[in-house]
Amino acid sequence: MQRKMETPQKLLNDRGELNDKGYATNLLHEYCREDIHAHSYRIKEWDYYLVANDEFGVALTAADNSYMGLLSVSFMDFKNTRYRTTSIIKPFTFGKLQLPSSSKVGDVVYRDKRIHIEFLHKGTARRLKCSMKNFDKGKDFLCDIKLSDEPKDSMVIATPFAEDPKAFYYNQKINCLRANGVVTIDGQEYHFNPATSFGILDWGRGVWTYKNTWYWGSASGVANGKAFGFNIGYGFGDTSAASENMLFYDGRAHKLAEVTFHIPKKEGGKFDYMTQWNFSASDGRFEMNFNPILDRSDFTSIGIIASDQHQVFGRYSGKAVLDNGSVIEVRDFLGFAERVYNRW
Repeated sequence: MQRKMETPQKLLNDRGELNDKGYATNLLHEYCREDIHAHSYRIKEWDYYLVANDEFGVALTAADNSYMGLLSVSFMDFKNTRYRTTSIIKPFTFGKLQLPSSSKVGDVVYRDKRIHIEFLHKGTARRLKCSMKNFDKGKDFLCDIKLSDEPKDSMVIATPFAEDPKAFYYNQKINCLRANGVVTIDGQEYHFNPATSFGILDWGRGVWTYKNTWYWGSASGVANGKAFGFNIGYGFGDTSAASENMLFYDGRAHKLAEVTFHIPKKEGGKFDYMTQWNFSASDGRFEMNFNPILDRSDFTSIGIIASDQHQVFGRYSGKAVLDNGSVIEVRDFLGFAERVYNRW
């Protein structure tokens, strides 16, 4: 079932439970941190931006996971298959980062002695600014990127957790944002041209259960002369009302049913992230293979908290079918697919 949410309302009721569940194509419901009835340690909020072209990309994260805040910067060099991620952790933030309650308005601004990061709304555009000292072996990082041409539609989903009625995830993914700007690392400049560079926003607010594994894939670019992208994923919560699988073509959304990630495994059963993946849809409308370029991996284990992340960048080839039956074929279409396990 793919249930579309139609009526704007408060996200949570007086008991701190979801008023509505399903998907939408815009940020329909009103999120308010004060409406949450779960323990404050479990509240997790983040804004994650990825900006990329065929040669390089940058990812910026501002997250307030209550018991810890995270400011993270990544640079990926797809030509030379290398990456660098540097993160700053702030203990016991509990909402002090003051992330906005909506993706439509409000700014994210954080500054300390090492990092200054801003996600700003500038009329119909967004501006990402970041400076970080000692990003990579003494080399400083600087970026100033404008994201524009926001599509009319995006992927929005309100997901409950069957095991806890006060747990939920409210998420928006915006694909196909045109990117214009520059990244500077140790004086070397990398330029984003809006004709070939795209950004995505992953805006998430929620109360999570302790153990989760999620699968997420995304890509944005040009197909048949039009902006084309997709968001695919699953793995946590009760998604019986709707999946987060959606195509975007020329600014409009096309809803998919279930999409399965087929990640190869090595002898012994461990995932082989750098071998070709395959993707299939229950409705036959998304059939892709994926050839990895690099695995932006990270593993952390501190007491009861652990995270095993594999965000694999690579190139998609295959077909996607729009709601009207039109077939979009892509070849070597840059994007990523990830598997993340958290105890948090």
